[in-house]
Amino acid sequence: MYEELKNIVERAWEQREMLSDEPVREAIRAVVELIDKGALRTAEPVDPERSEWRVNEWVKKAVILYFPIQSMRTMRAGELEWFDKMELKHGYEELGVRVVPQAVARYGAYIAPGAILMPSYVNIGAYVDTGTMVDTWATVGSCAQIGKHVHLSGGVGIGGVLEPVQAAPVIIEDGCFLGSRSIVVEGAHLCREAVLGSNTVITGSTHIVDVTGPEPVTYKGYVPPRAVVVPGSYRKQFPAGEYSVSCALIIGRRKESTDRKTSLNDALRDFGVSV
Repeated sequence: MYEELKNIVERAWEQREMLSDEPVREAIRAVVELIDKGALRTAEPVDPERSEWRVNEWVKKAVILYFPIQSMRTMRAGELEWFDKMELKHGYEELGVRVVPQAVARYGAYIAPGAILMPSYVNIGAYVDTGTMVDTWATVGSCAQIGKHVHLSGGVGIGGVLEPVQAAPVIIEDGCFLGSRSIVVEGAHLCREAVLGSNTVITGSTHIVDVTGPEPVTYKGYVPPRAVVVPGSYRKQFPAGEYSVSCALIIGRRKESTDRKTSLNDALRDFGVSV
């Protein structure tokens, strides 16, 4: 469907001198417009039941190529002033998105109808699906994929992954709840309805240890569906001695019998952990 745009972007990626050609610039801008409207995504689910996703490398390339073709300019809102090359997102009433003052989303980020942005930040290439709450001072990095009815609590940091283009962005699937000040970066993947306790850090290399069975099971950069996760640590030997290293612990699963909305707040309390 977008084969012509893809071909232009791929050629411009290899031959950067093409960026001076207006038809090439128009093609790149067309891709970013499609991302902004949710018609194209930098990554998309191919098998939701198995939490399998595909990275659309050429779309990420278009986002990267968009920066050099934009000119720096001064932007003002009353006494406030900025100097940047990226437009901001507008028309929230028509989009059906609630946006509280001081919330900022860049043009090229898709915000679905029914989403709520408290004072927060959403970067270009990101996808925020319907019913999701981006709470106060939470950030959604470039190309991050946030599912339906997700709650990003206050101060949550979702990292951006633009390069390398083949790298998967951070993926937060439907129904996840992230406690305040938790951080998910480096293309980490939270499967549907997972819960992170406050201050939990998930990176691409974080040891995520399931301690619910007789033997620990360790994941890296991946949180299974409905897992309830809290910060933890383990002991590791270094030349200078033995020290504690941060990790994340899977301490249980959200109850199937509990109402989904209620369980977002209650899941951690079920295990004696504060949200």
